[in-house]
Amino acid sequence: MMSCCNLYYLSSIACMLGDCLKEAELEILSADLRTLGEMLESILVRQENCGRQSP
Repeated sequence: MMSCCNLYYLSSIACMLGDCLKEAELEILSADLRTLGEMLESILVRQENCGRQSP
């Protein structure tokens, strides 16, 4: 159930940001966060694959 807490926190943050930022700012933040997520996923995949390779 720990993931439910994370979803609650993320939902709360999204609502607060939605109240504070203009639509254009939200669009930019959303795109930047997606990019960050994709970069982190790429790093994790590369780390996993590098760990499997033998020297």
